[in-house]
Amino acid sequence: MWRFGLPSVAGRAALVGVMAVTMAQGAAAAPPPSAPAVQAVIDCAKIGPNDQRLACFDAAVAAMAKAQTTGDLVAIDRAQRRAARRQAFGFSLPSLAFLDRGEKAEEVNNLETAVTAVARGADGKWVITVEGGGVWRQTDNNDLSKDPRVGSAVKITKGVLGAFFMNIDRQQAIRVHRVN
Repeated sequence: MWRFGLPSVAGRAALVGVMAVTMAQGAAAAPPPSAPAVQAVIDCAKIGPNDQRLACFDAAVAAMAKAQTTGDLVAIDRAQRRAARRQAFGFSLPSLAFLDRGEKAEEVNNLETAVTAVARGADGKWVITVEGGGVWRQTDNNDLSKDPRVGSAVKITKGVLGAFFMNIDRQQAIRVHRVN
């Protein structure tokens, strides 16, 4: 309860909790440092004399190639990152934050796709499968004016505090969570 413009003790505790979660989410989203094999190549560029710099590059590239061959280093390009991020969209996986590096917020916070399967659960809520195999379940009680169907256009948007909203064929959004 608010008194004299200040929140109650419970209100202040809730506010501190929300701020801590928000700060933790921001910290988790920071991209990881470069892999040691990649950083070694980058560090070689700082060497002044040409012959020493070339020797450094030769050794670092050989170590990087070995790391990639043994699976200690996996390099992916932007298209591969986008495909992986699209496949994982809706799961809470802060360890995959590196997939967002170099992307615009609107590309990271929503997914536009199509419905591949539709069902209603025993509770009457929609269970919708989208391209790529993601399965989303409705969590609110909102009704859709038009039932979703295979091929329906879907836009899933990330909200605050882990919420997701799905627009099907540009209808009012329903709240959903990813189950698979």
